[in-house]
Amino acid sequence: MGGQRMAIFGAVFLVMTLLILYGSNSSNDYHNTPLRTSLHFRTLPSLKKWEVKDGFLPVYGNKTMNLHCNQCALVTSSSHILGSNMGAKIDQSECVIRMNDAPTAGYEKDAGNRTTVRVVAHSSVYRVIRRPQEFLNKTPDPVIIFWGPPSKISKDSKGTLFRLIQRVSMTFINLSTFTIAPKWMRQFDDLFHKETGRDRARSHSWLSTGWFTMVIAIEMCDSIHVYGMVPPYYCGKRSQPRKLPYHYYEPKGPDECATFIQNERGQRGNHHRFITEKQVFARWAKLYNITFSNPQW
Repeated sequence: MGGQRMAIFGAVFLVMTLLILYGSNSSNDYHNTPLRTSLHFRTLPSLKKWEVKDGFLPVYGNKTMNLHCNQCALVTSSSHILGSNMGAKIDQSECVIRMNDAPTAGYEKDAGNRTTVRVVAHSSVYRVIRRPQEFLNKTPDPVIIFWGPPSKISKDSKGTLFRLIQRVSMTFINLSTFTIAPKWMRQFDDLFHKETGRDRARSHSWLSTGWFTMVIAIEMCDSIHVYGMVPPYYCGKRSQPRKLPYHYYEPKGPDECATFIQNERGQRGNHHRFITEKQVFARWAKLYNITFSNPQW
């Protein structure tokens, strides 16, 4: 009996040891575990009715932002666009939304040529303004929405950036330019907090242009087709995805997944939480008629 008990004890001990070792290895193997973010799936007001009054401020004149589209193409700046041959389909969309300084010249076959709305971060203003023929004249009546700290782009700031935006608005009369009002900027922070449970400032998070663009698109469009955005679990697969530049127009730029992971895990300084944002987008997709392709998810 003593020998049988010892054998049973030994077997149990061996199984427990293997389980502990497996759990330890799994916790250290990034590819076996998704990035952990605390998403709060509470009931929130519909983003279709979320915009504050006067959320868009005209840079020049008294124009109002009242654009509405039945069907929108939201074209990301990801290298997943390359080789997609989606340009013609994108251009057939009622409205085409792009971000920052993502060009179309030379990429028409994959990214299309039309641009209805371009959402531009304050840090990308100079790159957009330097090539006005590319970014301002491709569409008859384009709209550019600038976002950033009020201290940099608000009319009251009297800063260099705002004066530059204003000068461009006065030069291109067919162009409608707006900045996001300070009170609405605060709501974007609040929305991030409510959706993720993380205070943006305390968690050292920077909202991405993609975050602003997605919210604006949800309000503007009845349906949204997103091109080039990877799902939130993409960079955590066991088999590593092939390396692709973060931007399709910067072939020697940083790797996309490396950028996502570094920012998601960064604690010192401020970082974009790209993967956390995509987890929120996945939830919004079920609520606001959003589909994704290249890759499809």
